[in-house]
Amino acid sequence: MTTFATTLLLGGRIHSPAAPDATAMAIRDGVVAWLGSDDIGRALHPDAAVVDLEGAFVAPAFVDSHVHLTATGLTETGLDLRAATSLPHLLILLAEHAAQHPDGVIWGHGWDESGWPERTAPTTADLDGVFGGRPAYLARVDVHSAVASTGLRRLVPGLTDSEGFSEQGPLTADAHHRVRAAARNLLSATQRRAAQHAALDLAARNGIVAVHECAGPEIGGLDDWTDLRATEHGVEIVGYWGEAVDTAAAARDLMDRTGAHGLAGDLFIDGALGSRTAWLNEPYLDGPGCSHSHGNTYLDTDAVTAHLLACTEAGITAGFHVIGDAAVAAVVEALDRTVAAFGAPAVARCGHRLEHVEMVGPEQARQLGAWGIVASMQPNFDALWGGADGMYAQRLGVERALGLNPFALLASQGVPLAFGSDSPVTSINPWESVRAAISHRTAGSAISARSAFLAATRGAWRAGGVRDGMTGTLVPGAVASYAVWQVPGGADALDVTAPADAVQRWSTDPRSRVPALPPLGPDDELPTCLQTVHRGELIHG
Repeated sequence: MTTFATTLLLGGRIHSPAAPDATAMAIRDGVVAWLGSDDIGRALHPDAAVVDLEGAFVAPAFVDSHVHLTATGLTETGLDLRAATSLPHLLILLAEHAAQHPDGVIWGHGWDESGWPERTAPTTADLDGVFGGRPAYLARVDVHSAVASTGLRRLVPGLTDSEGFSEQGPLTADAHHRVRAAARNLLSATQRRAAQHAALDLAARNGIVAVHECAGPEIGGLDDWTDLRATEHGVEIVGYWGEAVDTAAAARDLMDRTGAHGLAGDLFIDGALGSRTAWLNEPYLDGPGCSHSHGNTYLDTDAVTAHLLACTEAGITAGFHVIGDAAVAAVVEALDRTVAAFGAPAVARCGHRLEHVEMVGPEQARQLGAWGIVASMQPNFDALWGGADGMYAQRLGVERALGLNPFALLASQGVPLAFGSDSPVTSINPWESVRAAISHRTAGSAISARSAFLAATRGAWRAGGVRDGMTGTLVPGAVASYAVWQVPGGADALDVTAPADAVQRWSTDPRSRVPALPPLGPDDELPTCLQTVHRGELIHG
């Protein structure tokens, strides 16, 4: 696309606040140079290289604000268990995979017993019955617990003394981190690199030009993160390292050693609701011993405060994985202490962020908005597990479950939203995230299609520190990072305005001068990515 000084895209529909009715866009030196109609575009740029869009839809490229690339690639190219519908079905999938891959460690991801008829997790004996003495690691869909074969457990000395140990059931906490590290060490560098490239290719195929990699000692380890930093690919990687510090000097040293963008991402305050390790004020309602279980606490309020104080003093982005209401209370208290020490403007300048932040109340949302704290969230969590009959309701009861992932509340209080997938936990397809945000399973928690799309584009750029006001949009002067989409029904489908009560269709009336989006109802076919371009360079299509 750089053979000519200017590239002119014609015959499509350009999603741009600068020119909502534009059908043509000119790109020069990786920057949007002009928007308008086809005829004017041809007249202004007679020597441009012309790309015929043939009625396609051009929109700002997506940014995924929370991914795990190596795990995504291993799932994409290996054993993806998200399709398992029961425990017997899971065992069939395991046996088929073992027959096709007779050597090496078994690495799988995605089982979710909360949707199975028996609601029973696989056991060590189940895995041994399929794999014999082979080491096998199978992460639950949320990756906060896993089952491991005896062949893998034997490689971890002293495992029985670890927090979260179970003889037959899923491992959590430290026991899980230790068996995951052992399984990871059995993967070759070639396997890791192949997985990383597969994940980045998958992102590009889905119209994504940048991802926020949430790395850390318990997630992929330093070797994995170092490999990712050295990876050459058109998709941009913004890396966060989840390791706590307690002084500004330690924060700066860790940033220098890791080359990370911030000490944030999956720095665990707690775990996940599906694995019953999210930190709750009131106990879980299901599972053995859950009447007394409030989940896991990995960082208390004082440790969270120390990290925030250190990073704020050093001017470094801090952040945490935070899901349960007790964990949210701890981080809000720690932020309050940090604001008291440095002032709200200094805290806001750092761009501190919270990942997931699912169980947040009105007063907490108000405080987060006042302090400029970014909420990096995953709308597909609600689509998969929300509502009155989903996994959240199993774990928490209906009343608590219906308060989760309150996008509208956070947006109303001025909390900057950034959307991602937590891939491989949920699909990396960003249109699925946008659809989930506008079709929230709790009445009053959804946001508009425009707000959801912004959270997956400009909002995610802002969460990664790009705050120029243009990146993530298609306006003259903005970097040319965009995707070309085939929209089912053609360009005319973009202009359909539904009745006010038809919340499943969120097209925009052209008279509003807000660019239209494709129909994103539950039964609508999602757009297909034809091309992905980042800073003027073609990276897919």
